[in-house]
Amino acid sequence: MQNSLESLVNVLESYRGRDKVIRTLCYGSQLVGGVLSEKPGLSSAQLGKSLLLFSAQLSHCRTVLRLFDDLSMLTYSQSYGLGAGEEDSALRWMSVLNNVADQLYYPCEHIAWAADAKIISAKSDKWWLLSGILWGVSLLLGVFRSLRVVMLLRKKLRKSTRGDSSEGTVASRSHLQRQVQGEVLSILSSMADLSNAIHWMPPGFLWAGRFPNWIVGLMGTTSSLIGLIQMGASQAVSA
Repeated sequence: MQNSLESLVNVLESYRGRDKVIRTLCYGSQLVGGVLSEKPGLSSAQLGKSLLLFSAQLSHCRTVLRLFDDLSMLTYSQSYGLGAGEEDSALRWMSVLNNVADQLYYPCEHIAWAADAKIISAKSDKWWLLSGILWGVSLLLGVFRSLRVVMLLRKKLRKSTRGDSSEGTVASRSHLQRQVQGEVLSILSSMADLSNAIHWMPPGFLWAGRFPNWIVGLMGTTSSLIGLIQMGASQAVSA
């Protein structure tokens, strides 16, 4: 119990960890609120509405916190550059384009937020749409990148299988298999988020606007839980 509490505190003390927890609560509240709001009965509907309002506030909280993400994203983009250290050219250019999409996403979202908050005189609709498109492009590139990584890792696994079965080789294969599992989880997470990104596009585009609240919450909760699992796995490896 004490260890679990300490782990939670450690997660909440980091910005990325806190954001993942808030995100999980946000989408989880939307999932439960969406289900309850569709159930018959006044008490269920009221509780569902309260949870949906709570989810909206958490979403707004994350939007405000992202006002400070531009510099960290810029630092990462500069450190990656054109991906000179990347062996595979397809991975390199997908990563570069992904970084560009992510970098442009933030100012578009900031302008949309500032317009909604009446800080600037502008219509927020087009900026929310642009930020949504950039988010969708980033997710799609992330899926393609992970698929490419999985393909390359499987090639390495096949080569190692044909080699010797020494302790070092077995450990290397185990490491490669964990990497494949991590990329598969990333694909599932990005696909769940991409389904929501399409939902928030203008009506008429694929299934835009057709998801009820509980499906949006389900997709977001799935993605968020995968993110928490991956963060826990990376911390366990580094420890």
